[in-house]
Amino acid sequence: MLGVYARRAAVAFASAILAATSGLLTAPAAQAAMPTPVSAATARTYLGQLTVSAESSASGYSRDKFPHWITQSGACNTREVILKRDGTNVVQDSACAATSGSWYSPYDGATWTAASDVDIDHMVPLAEAWRSGASGWTTAQRQAFANDLTRPQLIAVTDNVNQSKSDQDPGEWLPSRAAYLCTYARAWVHVKHYYDLTIDTTEKSALQSVLNGC
Repeated sequence: MLGVYARRAAVAFASAILAATSGLLTAPAAQAAMPTPVSAATARTYLGQLTVSAESSASGYSRDKFPHWITQSGACNTREVILKRDGTNVVQDSACAATSGSWYSPYDGATWTAASDVDIDHMVPLAEAWRSGASGWTTAQRQAFANDLTRPQLIAVTDNVNQSKSDQDPGEWLPSRAAYLCTYARAWVHVKHYYDLTIDTTEKSALQSVLNGC
């Protein structure tokens, strides 16, 4: 299982090194949203392909084993890139910190005008990933996962909503805003499938229920 991800991560890591050593100092283009997850139909297919297994122990887990937020370009780290990407009229200072703008949180429908009110959520939480297979990854692979700008893994949301979610999977927590449930389930499955992470029975059942209604 990890062989598939290891090959993917090796390519992604090599590409990142090439970009860094080529002097590419411009920030990623603003998208105003996280990358679009796979369709509901594809998510249902992917869900059926995920390995169903009870979650492993959280023993040995630490957020420090998933280095973040790393520098993406110039003075900008991953959090700052996402704040710019997901916000509206975001102004950043010379250190890349957001000094003004607004952020709409799709989890709860709230809009914020202070970056301090916004967290960057890992769609699949770091501890959840650890229990689902990431405990066997290298630190470089876990860093790539924790700072992934290509998959729908990072999104700006209301800080206390992110804290309420914590490390729970969809069998335990889903966004309160019903209109976002399909996107959330599609993104969750997209990320778990790409990184070849396992899924438990309760988690799978909750995702099937959401996706069947999409």
